[in-house]
Amino acid sequence: MKTLLAFLENLRPRQWTKNLLLFAGVIFARKLGDEACVVRAALGAVVFCFASGIVYVYNDYVDRELDRRHPHKRTRPIASGRLPLDFAAKAGLVVLVLVLGAGWLLGPVFLGAVSFFLLWNWSYTNFFKKLPVLDVLGIGMSFVIRATAGVFVLLPVCPEVGISSWLLLCTFFLSLFLGFCKRRDELLKIKPEQGETRPALRGYTEPVLNAMIGLSFGLTTMMYALYTVWPDTVSHFGTRDLIYTLPFVLAGMGRYLYLVFLEDKGGRPHEILLTDMLLQIIVVSWITVAIMIIGI
Repeated sequence: MKTLLAFLENLRPRQWTKNLLLFAGVIFARKLGDEACVVRAALGAVVFCFASGIVYVYNDYVDRELDRRHPHKRTRPIASGRLPLDFAAKAGLVVLVLVLGAGWLLGPVFLGAVSFFLLWNWSYTNFFKKLPVLDVLGIGMSFVIRATAGVFVLLPVCPEVGISSWLLLCTFFLSLFLGFCKRRDELLKIKPEQGETRPALRGYTEPVLNAMIGLSFGLTTMMYALYTVWPDTVSHFGTRDLIYTLPFVLAGMGRYLYLVFLEDKGGRPHEILLTDMLLQIIVVSWITVAIMIIGI
């Protein structure tokens, strides 16, 4: 039982909040009132939660030696020895088969997105994460795949659903912002005597990461602002009022910057969303105002 619980812990359920991104297609296509679309989006999010879990297990399997040098990662099930390698491999294979089967039931196009997500993260673990900048770009692409999958899962019941290129760009640059904040936290907190915990950190300095954070912050807000006033967006929603949600985006990202630079909390983005009440209020307010403007 302890081994099974360790495996479930290694699926990292606390990070599954990332897969709420699959609901973006439902929200911005104004399909929240369509039960079939909402159910498919929810099922798609569940599939991606377990697909993400498989990625985490594989990543921890490959990086177990590096994780043992990290002050936080060394407590992970595989790195700490609580999860045997053979059990992790066998259980991961079972979950992989279940994920691909569920993906197929939700449609071959969605299955393609799930498969590409798994393949991309395999490439990330083995190649991209070892190279500075490309490691964070690889994370950004994972979020773009999630957002796209949120549209693909709806196609069998809502073939007219689409997603704006501007929103995909927003997703990409926001994930870069979070990723560079995390690298900054790691760079400042990992002590040389602990040994190398992430090869890509060798290519970063604090000034470079500060510049990358500022650049990705600006690009995210600019892309979102352009999305709200773009003619296709105005035509789709029949209103220009979506621009009034921009202050919430600025407030949320500003709050995150405060937590990163003044409270040293950039190392675990998913933890911040789950624990910082002010950030939660800002996010819920943004969602509420957006739905009030564009309708359901």
